[in-house]
Amino acid sequence: MSGKFTTARISIGGERFEILVKPEAALDYKMKKPVPISRVLAIEEIYTDASKGTRASSDKLSKYFGTTDIMEVSRRILEGGELQITTDQRRRLIEEKRRQIVAFISKNCMDPRTSAPHPPLRIEQALAQIKAPIHPFKDAEEQAKEIIERLRPVIPIKMEMLKVAVKLSSIDAPKAYGAIKGYGNITKEEWQADGSWIGVMEIPAGLYGPMLEKLGGLTQGGVQAKVIK
Repeated sequence: MSGKFTTARISIGGERFEILVKPEAALDYKMKKPVPISRVLAIEEIYTDASKGTRASSDKLSKYFGTTDIMEVSRRILEGGELQITTDQRRRLIEEKRRQIVAFISKNCMDPRTSAPHPPLRIEQALAQIKAPIHPFKDAEEQAKEIIERLRPVIPIKMEMLKVAVKLSSIDAPKAYGAIKGYGNITKEEWQADGSWIGVMEIPAGLYGPMLEKLGGLTQGGVQAKVIK
């Protein structure tokens, strides 16, 4: 395949459909950046085999996509199908995904011997030891949870969840509520008549300290939080 373009493809009902795309623009689109589909396509055609130049018939497009509009079909191929990426793109994506995975594990897991988080360098070394495969497009958190299980024979590691009760005053609630949602799952919440907020959250143990620090700064120490059973 020419370095100037690559392929995106999808299989529907046993039929394959392909488009030729510009590598960087297609990757940006796949990563949900605001790129017009017209800038992604290298050639405005739908193929059943792009390498042979075999175009998809209008009948097949109508049958499997409900339309013959090239832009609409291309959008669905890109969003729901597989994008071939260049070697350099794969390297960059995997490195970025690795950083996200390491950050997640460092924030959400601890060494059960010390109840302290593992430093990122230790996690990096453990990942290298187990030769954990990193998928460039798969969600980092989903991959991290799978990798944690593989790390257990290499380093002592535990992902502990805490149930935390939080109360914010009527003054603090509007500015701190959005931050709270970023630390875990709110399982119960109630806005009081005076405008204050109380809630119960489930958060990774490693995020409890950072959450208190963040909320403390937003509320000037006014947040009330405690771990509950």
